[in-house]
Amino acid sequence: MPLDATRNSLVLPLLGLLVEHPAHAYDLTTRLHERYQRGTTRSTVTTLLKTLERNGLVAARAPEQVGNRPPRTVYEPTAAGLADFRAKVESGLVDSPAASVDFTLAVAYVAILPADRAATILEDRATRLDGELDALRLPPDVREAHMLEVAYWRSVVTAEITWTRATAQRIRAGELDWPDAGQPHPNQQNTSRQNTECPDHRPERTDP
Repeated sequence: MPLDATRNSLVLPLLGLLVEHPAHAYDLTTRLHERYQRGTTRSTVTTLLKTLERNGLVAARAPEQVGNRPPRTVYEPTAAGLADFRAKVESGLVDSPAASVDFTLAVAYVAILPADRAATILEDRATRLDGELDALRLPPDVREAHMLEVAYWRSVVTAEITWTRATAQRIRAGELDWPDAGQPHPNQQNTSRQNTECPDHRPERTDP
């Protein structure tokens, strides 16, 4: 992990999943794999959750036991964690390179932002990428076949500009089912005990 574990690339998707609904390490590990194809171990997720808790970004509930299953510690984001999550989403939208994983993860949770703010950020990103596209040209006296990647990247950046600008327009036109300001992420589910359960695939020791 990075020296500052809160900068770990797993923090954004981990907080995002907790914003949807509180969960324990086993559930989070499974959902990270299913949604993002991240081959993360439960011990890594547990360690990161403890770090986030020490930094005040998540809070642990008292361990709960359902049926014969071992007790599990369920975590939920704090107000500071939610603010940090929003900041990470904005940073991913603003600062990440074109066609990057960081941008894809930020887009996955862009609806955590107010609609007008999200649209503005996407429009600004499209404008920035316009400049990058203009600078992405074949050097003089170089055959295209010798630098075919330039044409490839121009097509990639062009596609992202088109999608980003069109999505901003759809947000402003109210074509997307955007949550009201201050409301949970649209994927957020009921936080009942049922949401913290998942099928047991193997015995599990108690999460600290």
